[in-house]
Amino acid sequence: MSSRLGRSRARALVAAVAGVLAAVLLVAGCGSSAPGGGGGPAASAARIAVEPGAGAADVNPTAPIRARVDGGKFTEVTLTNSDGKQVAGELAEDGRSWTATEALGYGKTYTWAGEAAGDDGATVPVEGSFTTLSPDKTVRATVNPTDHAEVGIAMPISIKFAEPVQDKAAAQRALDVRTSVPVEGAWAWLSDTQVDWRPKEYWPANTKVSVNAKLYGVHYGDGKYGVADLSTEFTIGRAQIVKADVNTHMMVVERDGKQVASYPASYGKSADPNLNTPNGTYIVMEKKPVEIMDNPRYGYTDVEKKWAVRISNHGEFIHENEENRAALGKVNNSHGCVNLSEADAKAYFDKALLGDPVEVTGSNTAMPPQYDVFDWMLNWDQWTQKSAL
Repeated sequence: MSSRLGRSRARALVAAVAGVLAAVLLVAGCGSSAPGGGGGPAASAARIAVEPGAGAADVNPTAPIRARVDGGKFTEVTLTNSDGKQVAGELAEDGRSWTATEALGYGKTYTWAGEAAGDDGATVPVEGSFTTLSPDKTVRATVNPTDHAEVGIAMPISIKFAEPVQDKAAAQRALDVRTSVPVEGAWAWLSDTQVDWRPKEYWPANTKVSVNAKLYGVHYGDGKYGVADLSTEFTIGRAQIVKADVNTHMMVVERDGKQVASYPASYGKSADPNLNTPNGTYIVMEKKPVEIMDNPRYGYTDVEKKWAVRISNHGEFIHENEENRAALGKVNNSHGCVNLSEADAKAYFDKALLGDPVEVTGSNTAMPPQYDVFDWMLNWDQWTQKSAL
């Protein structure tokens, strides 16, 4: 039999448990009636980062230019230069980043503006400014061959600078050559103002070539920077080679592996090293229907010769010389040029392309690698040693 005191304690314990359950049910009821209330994560405020950052100075105008927001989306972003011109740019589809799509200018101040809406509903401004570097000097460059040219199989790609380039490696890293078929080749610095690319062997016929020189913003050293990018696209033509063995007194033309012409010729006098047609691989540099020839040392000036094809800046041409017709195919007696009859000179002139190789052999002297265009006067090892990389 339980005591009265025991029954009283039991009733008190049941009442306490009931009270706790009621409190739990009340809390549960409150939670279910207010979705999202209590204990959920707080919405984020927008956090903006711009590159270059506010206050940055001497920024290279080709550096990445972008803005990003975390915890929100951009509603507007602009970057404006000191002249009030907005920089072209692209906002990502998710609205969380903006990237400039054009290079900036030298020596200008750029200002960020706009705003981003945070996930918390509050807006945050895009702000800040920076300045780009001011070169001591900007340097122009040119590229050859030009757009849409058709050239011969020995034509080098040549980039010439208006000022000497000190940091040749930086300039060379900005250069890119693409070909429609695999071609092994390399860049070589022929002087402080010229870098050429040539294939190890002659170009394959009909190769399509594109060149991109991202020189804008490149520091050439000594405070000099590239003034603009360069590009060109050109095509290699048929494979034509002139075989000029001076001892045969003939000039042979091969096209696509077959002989297509053999012209009686007279080369430079063998007895006088100053008048030899020196050995070496030349290229067709220029074509003129009439060229004025001068060599006061040997007693002539202002002599007109027709169908002149320049193959060296040392003074060698392939041209007509009707006055020397009796020697053609028999005797070498020119002052270094390749003499042909007028008919043969015109036939060759009409079919020659700039960049066609002319291989002179059998002479008593060799052309030193110093007169344009001497790219093929160097063997491959000599050529690759002239790379800056």
